[in-house]
Amino acid sequence: MLSLAISGCASFVERVASVADLDVSPVVDLFKKKEPEITAEQTARLELVAAPQPLWQSSIAEENMVAVLSPAFANDAVYVSNSQGRLMRLDPSTGKQVWIKDTQNMLSGGVGVGEGMVLVGSFKGEVLAFDETGKSLWTAQISSEVLGPPQVDSGVVVVRTGDGRIFGLDASNGKRKWMYQGATPALTVRNSSRVLIKRDVVFAGFAGGKLVALNLLDGNVKWEATVSRPRGTTELERITDITSLPVADDWQICAVAYQGRIACFELNNGNQIWARDASSSAGLAMDDTYIYMSEARGTVIAYTKSNGTTSWRQEILNGLRLTTPAVRGGRVVVGDSQGYVNFFRIDDGAITLRAATDESSIFAHPEHLPNGIVVQTRKGGLYAYSIQ
Repeated sequence: MLSLAISGCASFVERVASVADLDVSPVVDLFKKKEPEITAEQTARLELVAAPQPLWQSSIAEENMVAVLSPAFANDAVYVSNSQGRLMRLDPSTGKQVWIKDTQNMLSGGVGVGEGMVLVGSFKGEVLAFDETGKSLWTAQISSEVLGPPQVDSGVVVVRTGDGRIFGLDASNGKRKWMYQGATPALTVRNSSRVLIKRDVVFAGFAGGKLVALNLLDGNVKWEATVSRPRGTTELERITDITSLPVADDWQICAVAYQGRIACFELNNGNQIWARDASSSAGLAMDDTYIYMSEARGTVIAYTKSNGTTSWRQEILNGLRLTTPAVRGGRVVVGDSQGYVNFFRIDDGAITLRAATDESSIFAHPEHLPNGIVVQTRKGGLYAYSIQ
């Protein structure tokens, strides 16, 4: 396996000896790069930003992070996991532990929630399903390492793997219903991208810049669109992978490629609406007016959703690796590689709040809570903040 360290944006999976023999394609691991730096002027400006109101703090101790695992909120509960196999449920109001379970698997994907299920995936290609009390429901074996949190809708659990496949599993017993094989170029970017399910359609971005829409019930392709095409002469220059989750409303879906473009398409047929040159492996967020992007160099950008014009650019975090944005309470929220949570106004991008965590990087996207957001750090710290 080839693992290269290059300069770039938010990283996703760090390869370690215990999982180095997995059967995956050669990868570029953006996690393995020197620590980012920002200027003294930026630091001075950021030190003046006020801190948000903390709600609570907890931890699911991470001994040696080998995957990016995201918190998940559903049915008045927060679920978190770590690489060593622990899965925990927290009270979203207080952060107090409700239960904790040792799955006895090294986890690479999670947490996914829905339809009364809590779902995680392992480096060995196991999908583990639990109910909301932590009781094991079933375990399914698929082809390779699970990338990102498994998703469930309409009785189908959808999982994507490191070998470019997407599986549809029966939510009642884990048996395979269908499988889709995506293209896998010679060199790809490690990622923890999950899939988006909307209107019984599975939307997923792939290496090489392709966005695919699959029927949720049988896995058949409804349409395929090109977000970005490879450019350049070397394999490194030609990487243009979609490594983040697409975002959608009722009529359009948008995705962004690393070293490529951001593009929006009609939800029903994949016809392109607009596209702009861009580079991000962290991804997008969407509200009624804008699409927000964490750009590769640390800039946060807001595009007008209807036509792709740039509404604002915020460069105060340039030089840092950023998480996928979250939109909450009139704010755009991103975590960064210095362990801070940053809050920007949605109308002009001005930074209004900034909170320190445990000084370890934040790679997973901020997760919504009923009264705020929660982030998970590289060390397993869990920090919840109000959006009031």
